[in-house]
Amino acid sequence: MDEIKKSNLSLENRKKLTLTGVIEIINFDEETILLNTSLGKITVKGEGLKVDKLDVQNGEVIIAGMISSLVYSKKGVKKSKKDFIKRIFK
Repeated sequence: MDEIKKSNLSLENRKKLTLTGVIEIINFDEETILLNTSLGKITVKGEGLKVDKLDVQNGEVIIAGMISSLVYSKKGVKKSKKDFIKRIFK
């Protein structure tokens, strides 16, 4: 039987984001943070973003800054270069 994967997300006043179920932080700067969670990848976009807390053992991350968007990506989905080129010349 498959174990149910848990991940929680809490956003307070667009200035503090708490995530659980985080496996790793893939990439980050002041405008974009890319995380891998138990339910897929999440891209956080905003201004002045910083990682206030990273608890790898418990899978918890707290991000501060002005958050403008959160986007989940499907696990294991990779877009090919061919699709990208098709969209350019459409």
